[in-house]
Amino acid sequence: MPRRNDLEQKALQFIINTGYEGVLQSELWRKLRASSREGSRIALKLEDKGLIRREKELRDGRWTYRLYPKRLPASIDSIADCPCLLCPDNPRCDPSSAISPRSCERLTEWVLSITKTEFGMMGDS
Repeated sequence: MPRRNDLEQKALQFIINTGYEGVLQSELWRKLRASSREGSRIALKLEDKGLIRREKELRDGRWTYRLYPKRLPASIDSIADCPCLLCPDNPRCDPSSAISPRSCERLTEWVLSITKTEFGMMGDS
């Protein structure tokens, strides 16, 4: 039988892989082949450690929890569209100069578009 720390690591990795969609607690325990009691304890531990968040959800007439990762791993995709990467003013761009990230409209629009996308994904779950 796997040790509890091994199951915690597997659970956390699985939850992280679900991204903004999250996973129902019952689905996670089935995936890990753990009892619901053991699974609930692991979820509470991960929540206490600040690694996941649990949100109550009514599913098929029963209350359960959906588990979401608090942080997702960074990827190159997260900055692939950043306008700074191909900006001709990049070598002269500095917070203390006239050409600055603070006043860059392209950068501001990009950040706002990412924020809308991420909050939209979170709201769909």
